[in-house]
Amino acid sequence: MTDTDFADRAAIADLMARYTINGDRGKLPELAACFASDGVLEFPGASATGRDDIVRVLSSGPRNPLLTLVRHHLTSSLIEFEGADRATGRTYFQVCTNAGLDHIGIYADRFVRLGAGWHIAQRQVRIDWQSPDSLFRRFEARH
Repeated sequence: MTDTDFADRAAIADLMARYTINGDRGKLPELAACFASDGVLEFPGASATGRDDIVRVLSSGPRNPLLTLVRHHLTSSLIEFEGADRATGRTYFQVCTNAGLDHIGIYADRFVRLGAGWHIAQRQVRIDWQSPDSLFRRFEARH
C-alpha cells in the first residue's frame, strides 16, 4: 500500500466521521456538505438528491420527543478503490439512543474525489435490525 493509498483511506474515514458526527449533532448542512453536489442519499422510505434536498428530507417529518440522544458508531469498513478518483465502501454501523441500542445496519457507499477532496456520490442506508423499543420510526429491515 502506498502513501497515497493511506492518505485516501484516511480522507474517506474523516469524511465518514464528519457525516456521522454532524448528523448526530443535528448539523444537517454540514452533513450534506459531505456529499457531491449531485450526491444521493437513500434510506428506508426516502431518498434525496443534492445537498439542499438531503437537508430537506432529513429535516422533514415528526421526531419522537423522547429521542434526546443519538450516537452513530461506525465499526468494520471496507473501502475499495476504482482508479484514482472513485471508491466504494461498505461500513457497518450501530445507533445508540437514550433508550439503548436502537438499530444496526450497513452504509453502502460510492465515493468520488473532487477538487475539494473526497465526497459521497451515493449512500444507501440499509437497516438490518431495529429494537422493538426504538425511538425512531419503524424501518423495514433488509437481510
